Amino acid sequence: MKVKLLSYLPDEKTFEDLRKRGLSRREWLKHATFTFSIEGASRSCTHQLVRHRMASYLQQSQRFVELGKNSYVTPPRIKANEKSRKMYDGLMGVIWDGYEKLIKAGVPVEDARFVLPNAAVTNITMTASAESLMNFFKLRCCMHAQWEIRELANQMLREVKKVAPFLFADAGPWCKMIGVCPEKDTSCVFYKTRRGKKPIFQSGDEGGWT
Repeated sequence: MKVKLLSYLPDEKTFEDLRKRGLSRREWLKHATFTFSIEGASRSCTHQLVRHRMASYLQQSQRFVELGKNSYVTPPRIKANEKSRKMYDGLMGVIWDGYEKLIKAGVPVEDARFVLPNAAVTNITMTASAESLMNFFKLRCCMHAQWEIRELANQMLREVKKVAPFLFADAGPWCKMIGVCPEKDTSCVFYKTRRGKKPIFQSGDEGGWT
């Protein structure tokens, strides 16, 4: 999966100028926006992503774009087991053979795509406010999030930290942002390091840029 920050508003100079004028963090979170290009994610991942409704999305069409062979994502735990990987790759091969045969038989791509799996790769563009992203990171950077969307969230977080560190320096999972683990998972390394500590940041905080 490849994540790239395409654009953000305001630009870095305006960010800095307005920050010096004393805008609160709450105001920045509502009005700053970021647009990402996400390539090579699975449909399973993007189905989870678009549930975050406070964002805009533009996704690659399976109706008009014919997917070539090997256009699928393999989960790490399957890839790590040779027997499981061979079984998985074999199943994907059967699916893509059927997909291509249907198209060659004259079936429209929009109908042949019905056989494609959740593993099929896709590309998607996402635009969201900083406030929506903070909530997204809180939920999806958590170790309890599904592995692929957690990887996506962490890549996105690294991108926004490069251009707006004063907004996202403290962003991350629940335990980091509010000092509470809703899962109460005492085995989680993040929970162990944050348990009982003062929250780093609370949504709506009016205080400072630290």
